[in-house]
Amino acid sequence: MTSFEEDLRALDGDLAARHQLVTAWLKAFVDKAGGDATDLPEAVAIELCGTELPRHDSSAVLSAGVDGLLGTHPRVAGRRLDVRLDEVLTRIRRFRAERVPAFRAYQRQRNDLVARERARLRLDEHQPKVMSAFVRNRLLDEVYLPLIGDNLARQLGAVGEAKRTDQMGLLLLISPPGYGKTTLMEYVASRLGLVFVKVNGPALGHAVTSVDPAEAPNATARQEIEKISFALEMGNNVLLYLDDIQHTSPELLQKFISLCDAQRRMEGVWEGRTRTYDLRGKRFAVCMAGNPYTESGQRFRIPDMLANRADVWNLGDVLSGKEELFALSYIENSLTANSVLAPLSTRERDDVQLLVRLAKGDETVQPDQLAHPYSAVELDQMLAVLRKLLRVQRVVLTNNKAYIASAAQSDASRTEPPFQLQGSYRNMNKLAERIVPVMNDDELEAVIDDHYLGEAQTLAAGAEANLLKLAELRGRLTPERAERWTEVKAGYLKAKALGGAEDDPMTRAVGAIGLLADRVGGVETAINRINE
Repeated sequence: MTSFEEDLRALDGDLAARHQLVTAWLKAFVDKAGGDATDLPEAVAIELCGTELPRHDSSAVLSAGVDGLLGTHPRVAGRRLDVRLDEVLTRIRRFRAERVPAFRAYQRQRNDLVARERARLRLDEHQPKVMSAFVRNRLLDEVYLPLIGDNLARQLGAVGEAKRTDQMGLLLLISPPGYGKTTLMEYVASRLGLVFVKVNGPALGHAVTSVDPAEAPNATARQEIEKISFALEMGNNVLLYLDDIQHTSPELLQKFISLCDAQRRMEGVWEGRTRTYDLRGKRFAVCMAGNPYTESGQRFRIPDMLANRADVWNLGDVLSGKEELFALSYIENSLTANSVLAPLSTRERDDVQLLVRLAKGDETVQPDQLAHPYSAVELDQMLAVLRKLLRVQRVVLTNNKAYIASAAQSDASRTEPPFQLQGSYRNMNKLAERIVPVMNDDELEAVIDDHYLGEAQTLAAGAEANLLKLAELRGRLTPERAERWTEVKAGYLKAKALGGAEDDPMTRAVGAIGLLADRVGGVETAINRINE
């Protein structure tokens, strides 16, 4: 101790240096003896002050133990935390002055970074949002969801011990516009908790053939390609939805072939670097939707190997045995469009079916079978609107069948101009919102006439032919309009025989010679019949 005392005397007058020296000596002694250093500050103070330090006894408790704790903190040992008054104040002071401000600064920096990345990746756009007017009808529950559910179960993998390992395939939805392809898939993504990444086909265009954003011809196309890269990079809990693929290149679509078979791999580009994405065992589904019925649908082409891996469903066509459900879905989907029927969308679904049967005059249904207590006035108004909706439904359904049948024909086999007036859910909703209970039959027919007259304005030169065909389908052709319809069909056949819309004189000349040959052949056939 002589050396220690000499060193201590040498620092007489420098309290800070004396404190540092005593602390170093005593800490070295405690470490060598393997003792507890918690009393080290008090021992340093006694050594520096000697016997001059006033002392008195106190009954205060300076330490305590807290039992029953759970955690991984280094001071918690055996589910117990020992606390000393002389050190806890120092710890609290340091926690408030250093740790808390540092943690809050970290939180602010982290939140700012997350907000910037959320904006850069446009995450809010990929959150599925179900339309407020969306109605879950029987066709959806009993037909569409089971159909697409099997495919999604195969792509995502079933849950439980029997989890599938052959996750593969592709869901391909086909229909004219207005049948709710996007709405249906957004609803499914919302219920399954999937990130809904929608890629806009018209924004891509036929010029985009690569999944590299750097090769996109414009900013809009580059943004859509980046969505594909984002979905692949995320890899899990994603529904990648390519909409209106009739506007895209088949060369781009074939990039998804390897993703839709057992390999579940696809080449992609992320932030300028090429990557191979292995999605085996991940909840990743691919759905494509297209409309081959419009005029641009002539370019609707899907690579054979991709089509072979897809489950194809037409939302605009009637499945065998489901004709009644398909027809009822037109009424159910239009409930929210009409102010009188809107309350039915939030009530018992069976009420809708019973009211439709009442509107059809089904005597086996009684109003007391309804689950909701409707007043007499409310019931009369609903039935009046439903009776008119049923008439509109027949027109729209007839249009739907004629539109699909016409679109499926080749130009070479047509005997009349193509029919392009649609009969979709969208048409039904537009008509339903204009129906009121006090309408008479003439007013209802006028509403239908006005709606399709507006729809025909975009058909330009084909408007007259389509309106005449619509009148024929509705049984509303007057003798004058029937005669005009005959002339239009004859003119169409003559123009087609002469080369159609071709402006090349040679083509039209060849067409005229072919028409003359047909006429001569007809004369020959007539002469042969007379001779027989």
